Amino acid sequence: MISLQVREETGGIVVHGSSQLDWMTTLQYVDADRFPFLGSLLPYADTMFNARQVVRLRQEVADQSMRELLGQDAAAEIERLCHQVEGRSHLYLWFLGD
Repeated sequence: MISLQVREETGGIVVHGSSQLDWMTTLQYVDADRFPFLGSLLPYADTMFNARQVVRLRQEVADQSMRELLGQDAAAEIERLCHQVEGRSHLYLWFLGD
């Protein structure tokens, strides 16, 4: 499972996401050429996106086929967390693989 967090530059956790993404049932099927940000997530590694990158990530999540794959609740949460990172300085969106 991959969980989500918004963290400060120093590593402090600002928000714990409530959704968890199951890589085996969803993310392994992401077309990395079409969705390079979501396609770069790995099941056992952490991935961090900065304020500029979350703009593109949010665009990928807004795609209808991606919303169906992720589920509406997970997609909405990713978008919400992206907006939070965009709205303040020195925040990052982390996808934490287990």
